[in-house]
Amino acid sequence: MNVKNNESKNRFEAEVDGHVAVADYELASGKITFTHTGVPKELGGRGVGSALIKSALDHARSRKLRVVPLCSFVAGYIEKNPEYADLVDA
Repeated sequence: MNVKNNESKNRFEAEVDGHVAVADYELASGKITFTHTGVPKELGGRGVGSALIKSALDHARSRKLRVVPLCSFVAGYIEKNPEYADLVDA
């Protein structure tokens, strides 16, 4: 699955079978705030959302950004994958 950072729309995107899953974010002061994750129902249960967020968090780590997981999906992903907990802004 190819995940891209669409900086002009402030979101990560993954296109699968003609459907686009997104993770919206705001970027400011060395922090990336994830505000919403949307996965079309046609892609539900296929791990698309998890792959999208993993890629987004890997991007944040590579850019040394602190993560603010306002989106419940992102917060839940981090809780289930504690290797990303060190990214969360206190």
